Amino acid sequence: MSTRRSARQLAALSAALGAIALVAIVVPDSAATGGPLCQVTDQVNQWSNGFTSNLTLTNDGPALTAWTVTWTFDGNQQVTSAWSAQVTQTGTGVSATNESYNGAIPTGGSVTFGFQATYSGSNEAPADFAVNGVPCNGSGQPTTTTTVAPTTTTSPAGSGCTAGSAIFCDGFEDQAGGTPSGRWNVSTPNCSGTGTATIDGTVAHTGSKSLAIVGADGFCNHVFGDDATDMPAASPTWFVRFWIRHTTALPTGHVTFLAMNDAVTGTDLRFGGQDGALMWNRQSDDATLPDQSPTGVAQSMPLPVNQWTCVEFSVSGATGQIQTWVNGTAVPGLTEDGVPTQNIDDQWLAGGGANWRPKLTDLKLGWESYGGGGPDNLSFDDVALGTNRIGC
Repeated sequence: MSTRRSARQLAALSAALGAIALVAIVVPDSAATGGPLCQVTDQVNQWSNGFTSNLTLTNDGPALTAWTVTWTFDGNQQVTSAWSAQVTQTGTGVSATNESYNGAIPTGGSVTFGFQATYSGSNEAPADFAVNGVPCNGSGQPTTTTTVAPTTTTSPAGSGCTAGSAIFCDGFEDQAGGTPSGRWNVSTPNCSGTGTATIDGTVAHTGSKSLAIVGADGFCNHVFGDDATDMPAASPTWFVRFWIRHTTALPTGHVTFLAMNDAVTGTDLRFGGQDGALMWNRQSDDATLPDQSPTGVAQSMPLPVNQWTCVEFSVSGATGQIQTWVNGTAVPGLTEDGVPTQNIDDQWLAGGGANWRPKLTDLKLGWESYGGGGPDNLSFDDVALGTNRIGC
């Protein structure tokens, strides 16, 4: 009996050792593969003749001090602009090389960059991503999420979000009365006047309710629906998505429809318009993104009236960088990438701006008009906050 037990134990031990030996043989290591192991995920927002691609490179091999990601399109895709990487294209081949500030990726670390492109016909995801010449993703296939640009008739649930994609996504459907409640309160910083913020049961992007703002001219007539609770949960990089509808074209004067308190400066980071186009404004030094030059303004865009528009942005507390998308398309003039570009972010990064590292504490949606900016009536719906891009 004892002899038979010993034999069985030896056989089990031998099998276990064999399994361990097998694992040791099949698990690859960085040296054996000739370079770093990597994964590339690709979030695509697509419409009828164009798309944006937000790529995340994850380094599963030795630390990198510089990187170049390459891939090949299978159709007539043509890159038109990019952010957080130097992207070049020759024929169907594309190469994206790190900027000076994001070349280092430690083992297990990742970096995100992206581009905008045009296409016609099919738009299949690339299948041959490589970093520094080493194929990524093991199987040779990218992990891809494609979102077709939505119309104004999306899910009747009123959330406008994929479950789990955001810290919160609020379509205002749980609001019981006319005064914003729950995470939202009515805010009139410093002074108050004739502006109003209410819950509207007649106009909505999805569902049946939205946040309605009657915005009057003059600073003290400003008003916001303010969420002063959730922003810290997204730190250090805040991704916000909201749908907006308004009735009056952005004026020549300065106006704001979104503001976020920056605890570092004690003032607001503001998003609105000037010279008829969308614009970021840093209240602490009145810097604008883009520059308020004709060339700079041309790199932004107006906000369409009398229709729902999807606006997304990210603000990094670690780098101070800002990215902005309208209906899924990156807006070059509303992008601060850490490298001064004339007419876009050179003013924003001048002086102490290069060291600006915000700490955002609230999210205010409403209207603030300065020096003849004029009134506007606005609706906000399907507002979302996350730690990654949420999409439209």
